[in-house]
Amino acid sequence: MLNIALPKGRLGETVYDLFERAGFDCPSIREKSRKLIFENEKTGVRFFWVKPSDVPIYVERGAADLGVAGKDIILEYAPDVYELLDLGLGKCRMAVAAKKDFHDENTKTLRVATKFPNIASTYYEGIGRDIDIIKLNGSIELAPILGLSDVIVDIVETGTTLRENDLEVKANILPISARLIANKSSFRFAADEIGAITEKMKELVKTDD
Repeated sequence: MLNIALPKGRLGETVYDLFERAGFDCPSIREKSRKLIFENEKTGVRFFWVKPSDVPIYVERGAADLGVAGKDIILEYAPDVYELLDLGLGKCRMAVAAKKDFHDENTKTLRVATKFPNIASTYYEGIGRDIDIIKLNGSIELAPILGLSDVIVDIVETGTTLRENDLEVKANILPISARLIANKSSFRFAADEIGAITEKMKELVKTDD
């Protein structure tokens, strides 16, 4: 039985649809209940719902053999796991945004508000810019509006929230999408099972493209 960690929410439901289409379904997951764990002995899979940012932790520590996490979470937390496949789901981008009239004159330390301090630090180190990271957990867009920061580093999907708050993207950092990840030990000891799932998912991803 392979344990598979799915991210709660809309992305997780879309990801489960992909597993189902690949032949690794679990009908009980469709039932309305507050259960968190669902298994199907016939297909040999056990799914469970967890907070998206917790998926890599479950996989890294072996509570899950497989999981699905956004590239943003993988880069931010750098878990010791194998990244097997880009599922092409949940596509968005990590970007730098600021007030429309803001221009970085590079004359003082740049104040950066973000939920992703590691990603932001890596990006600005790469361009040799001195920054002051301000770690926030929500409503990132407020930071430049209220003068807490000069810019923000955050996920941008449609850009609607930015536009409605008179902000705009100043630079794109990297594309984001959901990735299939595996526990390193499980990858060795359940290579056939994990390989079968990965190959079938890969076929579907190619078809969907």
